[in-house]
Amino acid sequence: MEFTFTFIRLFFWGIYLISPLLIFLGSSIIIMGQIVCRIEKWNKFDGLYWSCITATTVGYGDIRPLKKVSRILSIVIALTGLMLTGIMVSVTLRTTSIAFEKHVDKSEIEKVRNKFN
Repeated sequence: MEFTFTFIRLFFWGIYLISPLLIFLGSSIIIMGQIVCRIEKWNKFDGLYWSCITATTVGYGDIRPLKKVSRILSIVIALTGLMLTGIMVSVTLRTTSIAFEKHVDKSEIEKVRNKFN
């Protein structure tokens, strides 16, 4: 249980430290989505929904841009979403590594490494 608490504490500390970047990327996705929603004449919620689905690269296809400018912005939204996702994965992996180093005996880690090598 200590491992979990260490992970949670470190994870939220890491998120706090990079929050300006996360806010910038998240806001960019939402703003670009609202620009596309105006170009495509969607309602605001559909623009928000579409930008989040595009940023996470899920892409259900139920709403899609038809105009060239909107399609270009959708590429930018997808790339921005990949950056945002990559940053979150990086923080999660680093936090897990630190928590393991703190709570798992190094000799146990070496035994596991040697077992797979």
